[in-house]
Amino acid sequence: MVISFTKSTNGARTPYALGYTDAEHERLIRQAAINAPITERFFREAGIGPGQRVLDIGSGVGDVAMLVARIVGPSGEVVAVERDASSIARAKPRLAEAGLNNVSFTQTDVNQIGSDKPFDAAVGRFILMFLPDPVSVLRRVSGLVRAGGVLAFQEPSWMPMLALGDRLPLWSCVLRCIHQTLLRSGANPEMGLALYPIFQEIGLPAPNVHLEIPLGSNMDFLRVIADLVWSLRPLAEQHGVSLEELGNLDTLCDRIAAEITAANTVVSVVPLLGAWSRKPNSGDA
Repeated sequence: MVISFTKSTNGARTPYALGYTDAEHERLIRQAAINAPITERFFREAGIGPGQRVLDIGSGVGDVAMLVARIVGPSGEVVAVERDASSIARAKPRLAEAGLNNVSFTQTDVNQIGSDKPFDAAVGRFILMFLPDPVSVLRRVSGLVRAGGVLAFQEPSWMPMLALGDRLPLWSCVLRCIHQTLLRSGANPEMGLALYPIFQEIGLPAPNVHLEIPLGSNMDFLRVIADLVWSLRPLAEQHGVSLEELGNLDTLCDRIAAEITAANTVVSVVPLLGAWSRKPNSGDA
């Protein structure tokens, strides 16, 4: 098997907005635990199942790869692509601890991909939003999937979360700061909505699309977003997004929790907009 990746077309790596710190890895793991049931339902609905060979792009610390590995089972295979060595180093012992032997990691970028064996499916979660040219990446990824195979991606749509957060001043302020930082850094917080036309642009049928919004109020749930501020802090400073109105970041999660408790309500983490489509067979019109 040959899988090759290159840097972006101008030869420079595109920096990942959230970084690769241990704290960010921990946040991603907590976020993945919240999202896992939604993502599993989505992949199963898309037709991913036992014995399949699946490409997972932007694998991070391995949560999506592990989820898919359990779905495809021992007779299946997951090829996980991640460019950051520290993320792969964190993922491998997690795979071993989980007893999953059907995942292989490749350290490289996702801008140019090649393989000598087709995949039954290609998947990703919260990866396309950070790419400067997601259309070209999806087009190349689609070329690696066999006829009749599936592309299934989950990306964010921040609009519902911002709207739901409007009733809570501190929580709303946190969301706006994160949202502005993502926008100014070049990420696309509405990448989920963009999937519908992009799938068609690269020659796939109009995808099946649905949106799910996790809601909660416990501290682990709230920390996913509160700690996102810490991960984005250097980028916020770089792009002129002031975090002063959030107050002491060390107490931010506790203050958010107090606000939510006082309002006797729940809040959302990032809504997942999933889109999946089956690649046409060569004889299809």
